[in-house]
Amino acid sequence: MNVVGISGTPRKKGNSELLLRYALKPFENNAWDVKIFLLSELEIKPCNACDSCREIGRCIINDDMQRIYDAFRWCNAIIISSPVYYLNISAQLHTLFDRHYAIHDEKPLEGKVGGVIAVGNGINGGQTLVVNVIYTWMLSCGIIVVPGELNAVKAVADKPGDILNQKNQLRQAEILGLNILKATTLLQKEIENKVT
Repeated sequence: MNVVGISGTPRKKGNSELLLRYALKPFENNAWDVKIFLLSELEIKPCNACDSCREIGRCIINDDMQRIYDAFRWCNAIIISSPVYYLNISAQLHTLFDRHYAIHDEKPLEGKVGGVIAVGNGINGGQTLVVNVIYTWMLSCGIIVVPGELNAVKAVADKPGDILNQKNQLRQAEILGLNILKATTLLQKEIENKVT
């Protein structure tokens, strides 16, 4: 089976990216195909509201978003991480969500399983707001949202690598990945049972 991880941080090896990598470990350990997209390394231009996607059925902007569209179709599960910027998701992740508009009617993520990671610089650093933004997008796509031990993974970290000193948060990320893996596997078995 296939899982996609999207790191919304523009900072290479940022804390939200590191947590995402921990969340993907259970999939790697269970021989899933894993694709990770680091928005810090991709070029995704903003939607220009041309509505060409409504006329010709695809986005006319030729950039790295085309790879993400393919990954949405390919995956069985998805995990998205973002730092908190001004009590919201990163601009890079917001751009990706906007560009999803081009394939929204296709519903490539409907019925797939997802989870969320948010990292802010303080206990009340806006992590819950970021989780809600990503959950809202996921639910609008028809994604089945799965929690970690309690809910999404919410962490406090600032400087790159700070999160590596927080063993509990690393464990929480792995639990999130494990729960998504279990839910996706159960869902796949249900689908196979209905077919046979």
